Amino acid sequence: MFEDPTKQKIGIIGGGQLGKMMILEAKKMNFYISILDPTPNCPAHSIADDHIVADFDNEQAIRELADKSDVLTYEFEHIGVEALKKLEGEGYKIYPTVKSLEIIKNKYHQKKLLAKNNIPIPDFISVSNIDDIKSAGKEFSYPMMLKSCTGGYDGKGNAVINNLDEIKSAYESLGAGEFELMVERFVPFSKEISILACRVIDGEIAVYPVAENEHQDSILIETKVPAEILESLKEDAVKLAYQVMEVFEGVGIFCIEMFVTEDEELLINEIAPRPHNSGHYSIEGCITSQFEQHIRAITGLPLGSTSLLRPIVMRNILGEGEQGKAIVYGIKEAFEESDLKVHIYGKEISKPQRKMGHLTVTADRIEDALEKALQASKIIKINGE
Repeated sequence: MFEDPTKQKIGIIGGGQLGKMMILEAKKMNFYISILDPTPNCPAHSIADDHIVADFDNEQAIRELADKSDVLTYEFEHIGVEALKKLEGEGYKIYPTVKSLEIIKNKYHQKKLLAKNNIPIPDFISVSNIDDIKSAGKEFSYPMMLKSCTGGYDGKGNAVINNLDEIKSAYESLGAGEFELMVERFVPFSKEISILACRVIDGEIAVYPVAENEHQDSILIETKVPAEILESLKEDAVKLAYQVMEVFEGVGIFCIEMFVTEDEELLINEIAPRPHNSGHYSIEGCITSQFEQHIRAITGLPLGSTSLLRPIVMRNILGEGEQGKAIVYGIKEAFEESDLKVHIYGKEISKPQRKMGHLTVTADRIEDALEKALQASKIIKINGE
C-alpha cells in the first residue's frame, strides 16, 4: 500500500489515442507513465515518461514494462493473455484482470458467461464450417450475423448473411475456418446505446449516463448524451451495467454496448474492458472523464462523480482522401463556434475511415449540440498528403 498513491508507476500496453487520453488525465495527478507500443511516434509517445518500442505480443517487452510499473493496464483487448497470466500469477497487478480480459476478448466466451448469468443477449451459436452456418440459418432464419470470435472492431470481423447463397462468401471473408467463428441472430434494433461503468478493487461501482450512438459503415460517427430513449429503458440499462460489472468482477472502466429492440427491450451487444470511443464525451461532458475514472480505479483511489454537466454531442473525425501524412484543415474556422472542443490524436499517417480525432459540443439543449457538432464536422477535415 502506497502512503502517497500518486507515487505509483503505471504501465499501459498500447500508445494510441486511448492510451494518450489516459496519460493526459494521469499526469494531472503526477503519475509516472510507461507505455509499450511498436510505433515509435505513436499518439502517446510525446507525453509518456518512458516508451518501450516493441510488438504487443513480445513477452520480454511486456515483462520489462511490468518491472517498471506498479500496476499494468491496456488500451485495447486484442492482446495475448499468456504473458499477462504469468505476470499476474507472479503477483504483478494488472487491471482489468486477466481473467476478465480472457473472457471478454472472445465474443463467444463473453456471450456464454452473460447467458449463464441471465443477462439478455441475442441468440448465438458456435460454428466451424459452412454446414454449421447453414444449420444456424435454419434455426435463426435470415438475415443473421457471422462473427469472428476474436479480433474484430469497427465492423471488421463481422459479415451479414442475408440468404443461403451468401454463406460461402461470408465464411471466406472471415478466414474460411482459420479463426473461431459464431453466428448471432440478427437484431432489428431501433437504437444503439452504450453505458460506461467503473469498478474499484473493493467493489464500489460508478455508472455513467446512457449514451446514444450512430454508426456509419460500422464505424461510430456520433454519440449524444443524454440518450433519447424512455426513462424506464435508461433505468434498465443502468441495472444491466451493474450486473455486467459484478459478473466480470471488473476493475477499471468498462463499456457496455446495447441494442434497443423494436419492442423496446434491451440486449447486450458487446463489452469492452477499457475506455471506449463512445465515452469520449465524458471529457467535457461529465465531472469525471472515463479516463480519469479508469486511472483512479486501477490505482485504488475513490471514484469521482459521473454526473452530466450539460447535454453533449461527440463526433469522430475520420481520415479522408488519400493515405499519407496527416494534415488538419478547417480547425481555425471551426473554432468560431465557442462551445466546440477538438481532439487531434497525433497519428502521423491518415487513412480513409481511420479515427484521427474527435470533436464535442455542449449546449443547453441536445438539439443545439447536434446541429453545432454536425456543422463543425463539415469544416474540420484530416486528409493524407
